Amino acid sequence: MSRTALRICPLCEATCGLTLTIEGTRVTGARGDRDDVFSRGFICPKGASFGAVDGDPDRLRGPLVRRDGELREATWEEAFDAVAAGLRPVVERYGPNAVGVVLGNPNVHTMAGALYPTVLLGALGTRSVFTASTVDQMPKHVSCGLLYGDANAIPVPDLDRTDHLLLIGANPLESNGSLCTAPDFPGKLKALKARGGTLTVIDPRRTRTAKLADRHIAVRPGTDALLLAAMTYVLYDEHLVELGELAPHVQGVEELRAAVRDFTPEAVAGACDVDADEIRTLARELAAAPTAAVYGRIGSCTVPHGTLASWLVDVLNILTGNLDRPGGALFPQAATDRTPRPAGPGHGFALGRWHSRVSQYPEAKGELPLSALAEEIDTATAEGEPIRALIAVAANPVLSAPDGARLDKALDSLDFMVSVDPYLNETARHADVVLPPPPPSQSPHHDFAFNTLAVRNQVRYTRPAIPLEPGRMAETEIFARLILAATGMHGADPAAVDTMVVDQTLGKAVKDPNSPVHGRDPREIAAQLAGETGPERRLDMMLRLGPYGDGFGVRPDGLSLEKLLAHPHGIDLGPLASRLPQPLKTRSGKVELLPQPIVDDLPRLRQAMGDRADGLVLVGRRHLRSNNSWMHNVPALTGGTNRCTLHIHPEDAERLGVTDGAQVRVKGAGGEVTAPAEITDALRRGVVSLPHGWGHDRPGTRLSHAATDPGVNVNQLLDGSLLDPLSGNAVLNGVPVEVAALSAPL
Repeated sequence: MSRTALRICPLCEATCGLTLTIEGTRVTGARGDRDDVFSRGFICPKGASFGAVDGDPDRLRGPLVRRDGELREATWEEAFDAVAAGLRPVVERYGPNAVGVVLGNPNVHTMAGALYPTVLLGALGTRSVFTASTVDQMPKHVSCGLLYGDANAIPVPDLDRTDHLLLIGANPLESNGSLCTAPDFPGKLKALKARGGTLTVIDPRRTRTAKLADRHIAVRPGTDALLLAAMTYVLYDEHLVELGELAPHVQGVEELRAAVRDFTPEAVAGACDVDADEIRTLARELAAAPTAAVYGRIGSCTVPHGTLASWLVDVLNILTGNLDRPGGALFPQAATDRTPRPAGPGHGFALGRWHSRVSQYPEAKGELPLSALAEEIDTATAEGEPIRALIAVAANPVLSAPDGARLDKALDSLDFMVSVDPYLNETARHADVVLPPPPPSQSPHHDFAFNTLAVRNQVRYTRPAIPLEPGRMAETEIFARLILAATGMHGADPAAVDTMVVDQTLGKAVKDPNSPVHGRDPREIAAQLAGETGPERRLDMMLRLGPYGDGFGVRPDGLSLEKLLAHPHGIDLGPLASRLPQPLKTRSGKVELLPQPIVDDLPRLRQAMGDRADGLVLVGRRHLRSNNSWMHNVPALTGGTNRCTLHIHPEDAERLGVTDGAQVRVKGAGGEVTAPAEITDALRRGVVSLPHGWGHDRPGTRLSHAATDPGVNVNQLLDGSLLDPLSGNAVLNGVPVEVAALSAPL
């Protein structure tokens, strides 16, 4: 007999509410939850395939431990014994930095991934930290850190109320949004147009989003920052700067005028391949709109000037008075945010507090570039020990980082590696221990990270839809035991990790004069926590201490876990609202419009005005039925348009003698790949496109469906040397490549 259960979808950043159909212990269907306070019934193909993702037969059911060179099934006790025996000697002999930690994209889609990695990193004390952020979004974190003093204070477009939306390097009809959590992004764009608003898309490809736009600008890849700088120049030149109510909170307006004086539309037009008059029109339309928002994403981050482009997105919102106002770009307020502190100067944001050992790349937000992981393992220097052990959590950098072939070899040289992953994928196959979390239906869910980026304030929580199967271990317990094994406390009660965090958090809260529990007994407060598990008690604590919380009795109508459980479809907390100056943590207490690291990087952008790449350049692309490298093993989400093909313009194809469907060789600085050509005029001349996340052709994996149509790893075309210097983000777009028919020499 079937039943239904609610579940928040963990398969992309939209976080849609689902109603699952369950027969026994198997999810047999998924539809949108019409009563969900945020998604209102919207569902995409990934969410509709939740059951297939959840029940993938290639998901590991228990841990694997390497014995005699082979990964074999083991008990959980044997697995954590092996973790302790493998990690602790490395730490004790070589120091904590000899243990690297890699956190992948799916990590932020789980409760465990939000609650435990910071505890692991703090307990280990390692600075060898790498995440998917440096092949994706780090430029936005860095630019916001410099502007607002907090790398996580990221304003999002007020999609439901704006009159004018300018998207650059973003394709939300395929990606469902990124660093902007918005269920039914396509519907919101259509609603914008229906109410008379304007949609402008800047992208070298005529994506599905671009087809919907009122204006599509096919900019040359990698020149986003130049185009945005020229728009900024126009605002000053034509006296269109109008900060409005922002003015008291912003410093550096006149200094910025001088900093952009060289970036005239005429000066950048050649490099961008966009007419100067069109650049002026973009700026004028933005300034004239009653409300407007500029939103940039991965296409504008994964380029040589990614941080400058991300900074200029916010600069345009600020100079037109659209930051922190309804209809513009606003700062969300998540229910689990820390208790808001009074507005005033903060500690600010610093870059380069330490550097990578080999290439001396500066850290950003506590992370080193993922592109540097291979050299940090395989290269000896006098600057300290190489990475000798690695903890990989939901990460597949062999496919997601540049030059996967080098990293593939480097991973084989490690003394020890542990992977927390449901699959034996291209990276996990190197591990000595694999710890597989259960499928999402058997896990609780709350979006700690994505609610800080949501286009409407709301809070939702779903308990596991299906009880944990015998032999499985909750992902939260896996993390807790991993922390204990890695830090010399192997064998201790895993519940001690949650208890420690609760004690530390409440101990600080009672000493904070801005906290609702200031001056109270932390033991008395801890005794009031609700929840069936340690993670639920931590969620209850965060909700009750947060901006909407009950403050442990101080605000009786406030949030708590008990109240949230009584609202299974979530609680709507209202539209985004103006919050400045409270989110600012800069040393001045203001928006610092022209921070020094930006000033220091502008000469490099000026130099780019004279650059015009000859030959072909490469860009990536997104597929609606895919999410990086971790969904190609689900038959329902592959095939059709979700194929690993090289998009090439008809004129370029004719010039190179390439025919549709024929195999072509693509060569870059890091290597070459062979893929079928797909001739299309959906991208501009001189640009070719390969999707990200493919290349499932390595031996030793257990991805049976993905292996039948493996595709090629686009990141193998990169050698890892091209980085945005401020953020350490890999340059994945606008890189030169050579393309030839398979029968022709390169």
